[in-house]
Amino acid sequence: MPGESLENAINADHPMRVITEDLVRDEDSWSASTAKSTAHVFDSLAETWDERFADRTARLAPLVDALERGGPINFGAVADIGAGTLVTTDFLQTRFDTAVGLDLSFEMLRQRTSPVAGVHSDASRLPFGDDAFDAVVLMNAFLFPSEVDRVLRTDGVVVWVSSIGPSTPIYLSPGEVASALPGEWGGVWSTAGIGTWSVLRRT
Repeated sequence: MPGESLENAINADHPMRVITEDLVRDEDSWSASTAKSTAHVFDSLAETWDERFADRTARLAPLVDALERGGPINFGAVADIGAGTLVTTDFLQTRFDTAVGLDLSFEMLRQRTSPVAGVHSDASRLPFGDDAFDAVVLMNAFLFPSEVDRVLRTDGVVVWVSSIGPSTPIYLSPGEVASALPGEWGGVWSTAGIGTWSVLRRT
């Protein structure tokens, strides 16, 4: 996996897609070695990451659309999981009272240009208390269902965004996300530009 490019053809055998799908079947499939090798991949991409996505408007279009049409949403506290260089967290702080971004890759966080809070941590064990957030945003991020459920308030929402739809390496359909989360979940989903989004809540 070290050195694997996310620009390789996206298919069912892509390493990031395999990890993504394994996690929704069994969160214990995530190991220390998987975390280390995944962090290495993203550390190696960090320096030029934002150059690849220079059009910030297009990059954020699915997230913006989700927040505008996926309501009702309590815009209190939000956790941005897999936040990378914190571009999404920087945007979220303009919509929420409190926004914090978290990423596995220290080098991604080091590239940030925003003063917004960034936490270097593994999302399999989120460093937040129970019921801490009104929303959890995962844009092209691995889903650890039990941890997302734990930190989300009872009336909170999960915002799942795939910036290039099914071609995103880290991708699950809205139905797969809803099925993976503990309990019963429902919501709305749509497209924006070339991306897809879903806003899910407990039913």
